[in-house]
This record gives sequence, C-alpha cells and structure tokens, in this order.
Amino acid sequence: MANLKEIRVRRESVASTRQITSAMKMVAAAKLKKAQNAIVQLRPYAEKMQEILGSLSGSIRTDKGNLYAQDREEENVLLVLITSNRGLCGAFNSNAIKAAIQGALETYSYQMMAGQVHFIAIGKKGNDFLRRNGYNVIYNASDIFDDLTFERSTLIAEMVMKYYVKGEYDHVDIIYNQFRNAATQILTTEQFLPIRMGELADDKKVTVNVDYIFEPSKDYILEEMIPRSLKMQFYKTILDSYASEHGARMTAMHKATDNATELLKDLALEYNKARQAAITNEIIEIVGGAEALNG
Repeated sequence: MANLKEIRVRRESVASTRQITSAMKMVAAAKLKKAQNAIVQLRPYAEKMQEILGSLSGSIRTDKGNLYAQDREEENVLLVLITSNRGLCGAFNSNAIKAAIQGALETYSYQMMAGQVHFIAIGKKGNDFLRRNGYNVIYNASDIFDDLTFERSTLIAEMVMKYYVKGEYDHVDIIYNQFRNAATQILTTEQFLPIRMGELADDKKVTVNVDYIFEPSKDYILEEMIPRSLKMQFYKTILDSYASEHGARMTAMHKATDNATELLKDLALEYNKARQAAITNEIIEIVGGAEALNG
C-alpha cells in the first residue's frame, strides 16, 4: 500500500487535472454552440439549393456538357481530409485519418501503387500524420480554422475545382465528420467531383416536381448554380467537421472529468485506509512500548 504522502500528491495531481478538463469542457461547449448555430443555419439554404439543382438536372441531362460532371477514367485521385488543429477530442481525428488511408489503399489501390493519389489536408492533425507517413500532400489549409468563413473556404474549393476542370485530377473525395449532435459525429466520405446529375434528380430529399419559373433559361442557371453549389457543399463539410470537433472535445473532456472524479473518490478511500493503518500501527507500538516498560 502506498504511503500517505504518495497518495496525497496523487490526489492533488488528479484534482488539478480535473480542474483543467472541466474548464476545457466549458470552453468546448461555448465554441460548440457557435459552430452548431452556423451549420444549422446553413443546412436549409444548402438543401434548397440542392432541391433546385435537382429539379434542373432532372429535366436537363447535361452530364457531358458540364465541366464538373465529366465522367473520366479515374487515373489521378485527390482526397480532401478534414481534421482538427488540436487534439484532446477522442477518436475524432484518428477515425477520419483511418477512413482516408483505408479509402486510398482499398478503393484506389491501383492509383496508390502508381503514386496517383494525392491529399489536401485541412487540419494540422491530418496534415502531420500524412506527411510523417510519406503520403503526398499537395496543399495544407490548416490555418482556415483561425478564421473560418465562406470566402476562405471558397478559395480552397475553387482550387480543387480548377484541378478537376484542367484534368489534373479525375476524382475528388472529401473525408470528414458530419455533425449530428454534441455526442454523435458521423464519419463520411463524400464524392465532391465529378458531380452526378442523375443522382441529384433521383435524391429522395430533392423534390423534382416543383414547377419553377426560370429566368433567363434552365441551361444558364444550371451552369451558374453548379459552381455555387459545389462551393457551398465544400463550406458545409468544413462547418460540419468544425462543429463535430467541438462536440467530440466536449464529450471527451466530460468523460475525463467524470473519470477524474471517480479516481479522486478511490484515492480518498485509499488515503483513509492508509491513514487508519498508520494510526493502528502507532497504537500497537505504544501499547508494545508500555508493556515492555511494565515488564
């Protein structure tokens, strides 16, 4: 059994840790509220845009004519991995990284062997892992979380879209954690490019029977809306991941605080037992000494 001093030092250490995790939990909760409001407010707009786009694509089959719907042989693949800049958020980062690597090795195994799978890392944790393990990262956008805005995400989206249009990449996937609630994040691999016009029209969430009046024409609006929709989709994935990060961190810090509380209870019990044993030993020594003097 550990002595009283060791237990006391450990109790102080655990109490200090609990104070830190409790503070981090409150900070994460405050940031989560702001991030959650942002993604919740954006989703109706993004869904309505997808609805209109689905209605247009359902009546106009321009898969071959649209720059972002070119169905090419998948020789060069670009994977956009979204993680966080900081840790202490449970399995949030490791799950996204694992999904990206698994997708690269299994889904695009041929391209991986040929060295034709490249990455864009949004988030320091993903970037550090990919570079440390020798994966080809063509761009690191970790600083976007310092000031997350639609304008800044649009710059990255436009870069990816230009890569596709120029034929530098034939397929683009985004790997991220989709926000459901504070305790639940859904690991998602989403095809960004090429877009599937038929799938937009067939999506159950999209109502294609709405009789819209289009000005100046359906073709013109479709050409204008697809780039806007792609930029909005890209921004939404980053917002989803950002909200998921704070939800995961809040949950992780809540569990850490609870574990520290339970450990403190166990240490208090152990301390009391050790103290009782020390007192008992002292009484035995006193009694033994008294008996020796009387003898």
